[in-house]
Amino acid sequence: MTDEKANGTDQPAAEGSSESKTVTPPPANTSTSPKTGDDKAGKEAKSPDQPPLKKRKMSERQLEGRRRFMRSIVAGSVILGAALTGIYPVLKRLKERLRPPGAIDEDAFLAACIKCGQCVQVCPVEAILLADVDEGFGIGVPYIDARTQACDFSCDATQCVLACPTGALDHAITKKEEVTMGFAKLVEPDNCLAMQGLGFTGTARGPDFEGMLRYEEIDRWTPIKIADYEYDLELCDLCVRECPIEGAISLEPISSDPTDKRREPIIHKTCVGCGTCEMMCPVDPVAIIIEPEVSKGVAV
Repeated sequence: MTDEKANGTDQPAAEGSSESKTVTPPPANTSTSPKTGDDKAGKEAKSPDQPPLKKRKMSERQLEGRRRFMRSIVAGSVILGAALTGIYPVLKRLKERLRPPGAIDEDAFLAACIKCGQCVQVCPVEAILLADVDEGFGIGVPYIDARTQACDFSCDATQCVLACPTGALDHAITKKEEVTMGFAKLVEPDNCLAMQGLGFTGTARGPDFEGMLRYEEIDRWTPIKIADYEYDLELCDLCVRECPIEGAISLEPISSDPTDKRREPIIHKTCVGCGTCEMMCPVDPVAIIIEPEVSKGVAV
């Protein structure tokens, strides 16, 4: 045994020895086996030298649509911010709205209302709605859409007033006759059935209408769907018949001829603008509407 082996150190074998040869694997991309079509396709798909796919160029119509979308986002953000601060509702009134019973002067109402929704919760016919931001009144300001659901005073006009915590609805109101919501106006006399001397049969607004009304002959306190109540009238007088304020509307003869069945709806100063006549009018376009802000001096 030599000194090297005794020291436990392996010395390189002599050149030409078979034990000293190491086998170096071929490069990964130089396989000696024949390439199949699938192998070539796979390597071509993964090749780092392959140029990236080109993005499809957007058409002018698509670009314009994208620009409109971005503009709407910006505009919506600006309006939302202004509405939340209470500035936009006061400075920019896009619509005049019918307010709940007892609402004070419009500017004072907008300043006093805290948008708590208490008036909405106590309304028995769900007539009071809360405005959306795009209506120009700020989120949560209460209003009534009379054509969809009028205030029929099923609660005798005190529940929403008493529920208001700020006085935006005047707490001095004690009965429905003291309310001043607006004033009825005949805007489409040619559509009015009474003006044509015509009667009416069936449900006032059709079988699918969701509006509610208190029919005192059925239940003094519980309103029912208007679609569940049918009429058979020789002369249409729904605006007069269902008005909750006595003497607010009357039908007057158009001519002195006693055989002339035509009648004209006349609005009197006792009208409080509840909107029941507008809701009950069976024609479309509606013949009678409520104007939220009018001069009571024109009434008769």
